Amino acid sequence: MGEAGQLSIADLANLAFAIGILAAGILSVAYIFVGGISFILSGGQEDKIRQAINTIRYAVIGLIVTIGSIFIIQVVGYIFNFDLISILSWDRITELMGGLVDRIMNSGGSSQGPSLPTGGTGTLR
Repeated sequence: MGEAGQLSIADLANLAFAIGILAAGILSVAYIFVGGISFILSGGQEDKIRQAINTIRYAVIGLIVTIGSIFIIQVVGYIFNFDLISILSWDRITELMGGLVDRIMNSGGSSQGPSLPTGGTGTLR
């Protein structure tokens, strides 16, 4: 976090990367289980078996891409001298999420929160 508990752009980007990678990993594992259960419940029907195998195959490919993206993020962070991968600790993610939620909850209704850009007519664009 930046000074006075404010989130920087880098913290938000790191948080988005971390949440995206965690969500992709969790969804990949969930679809592997769904494909496995579909395979077990296929009852020997060739179409259902083929569909279950495709579900498992694509979920494994998604898991490999997710793991590969972690490696790519590390390489890009090393090249540009950023510590992009440090956010992938559960404690850091919960700390940033808590800070973001607190900031949103505290700015609701007060004039100290961030203001959204408005057009000349006072409507959001």
